[in-house]
Formats: sequence, C-alpha cells, structure tokens
Amino acid sequence: MSKVLLFLLLLTSLSGWAQTKTVVVAQDGSGNFRTVQAALDAVPLNNKTPIVIFIRKGIYKEKLNLAKKQTFVKLMGEDLNTTILTYDDYNGRTPANGEPLGTSEASTFRVFGNDFSAENITFENTAGTVGQGPAMWVYGDRAKFVNCRFLGFRDTLYVYGYGSRQYYKNCYIEGTTDYILGSSTAFFEECTLFCKTGGTVIIAASTPDTIRYGIVMQRCKIGGEAPAESYFIARPWKPFGKTVLLNCELSNIIKPKGWDHWGKESNKQDAFFAEFKSTGDGAAPKARILWSRQLSPQQAAFYTRETVLGNWNPLATD
Repeated sequence: MSKVLLFLLLLTSLSGWAQTKTVVVAQDGSGNFRTVQAALDAVPLNNKTPIVIFIRKGIYKEKLNLAKKQTFVKLMGEDLNTTILTYDDYNGRTPANGEPLGTSEASTFRVFGNDFSAENITFENTAGTVGQGPAMWVYGDRAKFVNCRFLGFRDTLYVYGYGSRQYYKNCYIEGTTDYILGSSTAFFEECTLFCKTGGTVIIAASTPDTIRYGIVMQRCKIGGEAPAESYFIARPWKPFGKTVLLNCELSNIIKPKGWDHWGKESNKQDAFFAEFKSTGDGAAPKARILWSRQLSPQQAAFYTRETVLGNWNPLATD
C-alpha cells in the first residue's frame, strides 16, 4: 500500500475526519472505481460531505466533468508525474455525432462544482497545435490546486468562472499562446510557467469590470524553451483584463515591453497590468510600455492572498 493512500485511510479513521469519505480509483480494479469519471459520477448532487478521490498511478484518457451541484470534492494523486488525466480534444474538432467543439467543450476536465481541490495530479491535453485545447477548465468558486501540473499548448489552463476564486500553489503550467486565460480571480503562488516554442503571450485575462482582482502571481518563475524576447506577459482578452506580478522571476523569454494591448487602443486605459519587484533577465521596468504599472510597496500591499481571495482561506484545511 502506498504511503499516500495509507495516510489518507488513517486520516479517515480519526474523529476529526469522521465525516469525510475516501474512495479509490485504480485501473486494475483494486479500488472502488476503474475510471475517474465513474468516481465523479458517484458524488451526490448537493453534496455537503467532503469526498476524497484517491487516484492510483496511471494514464487515464478520459473526458471528465464535475457537475455544478457536485461540491466538496478533492482529487488526490498517488504520484504527480505518473497520475495523469489526459485527453486530446480541441476547438473546432467535430465529434462523430455532434457540433464542432468550442474551446470550453474541448477541455480535458471541466469543473463546475464549488469547493473543488486537487493535489499531486497531472492534467493534460495532447491535441498539440491544431487549436485551443484546455487541460483544465474551472467554473466553480473556491477551487484549489496544490502541486499539480497542467500540460498543453494553447489555452492550457482556463480559469473560466466569472469572478470565481481560484488558488494555485506550487504548480507547473506549460503551453503556447494564452496558456493561462479567463475571467476568474486566480491567485498563483510559487508556480512555474513554461513557455513552449511557437507562442506569443502567456496570460489572457478577461476580468469583468466589476471585479477588482483578476490574475495575480506571487513569487512565480517564468521560463521555458522559447527564444529570447518572444513572449509578452499578458494581454487583455476583454477590455478590463487585470494581471499583476509580485516578486516574480522572469527569464529573457519575456519581451522588454512586457505587455500587449491586443491591437485595441482603448485597452490601454481599461486594462490593469502591473508588476512589483520583478527579477531576472526578463525584468526590465524602464523598458515596459508606458500604460503598464510598476507598483509601490503601498500599492503591492493590496495584492496579498488574503486580500485577493477575500473571506476564503484556501490554506485553512492544510
């Protein structure tokens, strides 16, 4: 029995975890379910009891969906690098019996339910460069990912929820153009971003004008295999897109201008793009476009995890 599984089973025996249910997914039939989707389907609607789905090592090629009323679900992988949830759909592909897929429908995994979390899992889309293909699409509020990998090309990680709150800790995200995108308030802490060859922009925020915080990155590292000065940090997918970097390390992959306005002059006034104490060869505050911002310590103080995520503390159960 793996140490992680043994740990989970011991936890469920403790009085504080008496109300938590743990199930196991294993392709060899040794668990409660052979597929991840079967385990997700077993989550009751309007669920109030925390459910841990422990996924044994393996490559699970599945099209996954967690419904809106399926809440309080945590996925725990046996091993980060060998517990892989993967699919190969992409925007524009036409299934045998259906309409061409949009970007959202092309996602490997779609999470509609609130209070979802995942740890030690790789989420992957292997469609390649044929079109947008998210590995993960998140709609629900209070979504948390710790020590996870998101592998793909264009639109790898889609933080879709309109103002929903999402937290990413010690995660690895790779892709090409717009490989992190969406309208959520998403806080990334100590994550690694890997820019593949062939891309142009890392982040495409579509933050609503009524939402104060968009995509915020703290102590993250941006690098990859792309040529020097080939990537912008971000561009506003929608007019009020917001992206802020705090104490991040940027490689020379980043263009000195830093940010792109997506060909629309009004975006220069409406979007909010800012940095605080960026380091590395890609940090060039004096070369940045004039409509971006370099925050003062007083301004940066408004971008703590607690401030950005409001009354939700994603570390409360750690």
